[in-house]
Amino acid sequence: MSGRIVHFELPYDDRDRASAFYGELFGWDLQSYPGMDYTMVSTGPSGDQGPTEPGFINGGMGPRTGNLTAPTVVIDVEDIDATLAQVAAQGGSVLSGKEPVASMGWSAYFTDSEGNTVGLWQTNPAG
Repeated sequence: MSGRIVHFELPYDDRDRASAFYGELFGWDLQSYPGMDYTMVSTGPSGDQGPTEPGFINGGMGPRTGNLTAPTVVIDVEDIDATLAQVAAQGGSVLSGKEPVASMGWSAYFTDSEGNTVGLWQTNPAG
């Protein structure tokens, strides 16, 4: 279903320090991948399709740069391009347009009417 918060992103200045902080404080499972300056975060039991229990979401951590300067929620949408057009019509502004994320789907970022950065996610049905 579209419109749900499906992911969060936390910026870091030091990946090892941030991973130790959240991993030790909350027991999160943090996975970094070679060649990616991004850490996947599991906040509870997860399978191939994400959380296996209701009530929580997973997320990621990346360097504090560009669009990722503060904690950000990511909202699932059916059509990123159409949603970005609506963002502009509602008084927001597009920070980055639709970009592929491997074969999984696409992401984009916008600023809402209050100046908050918000992410969008569109799943690739063939991915």
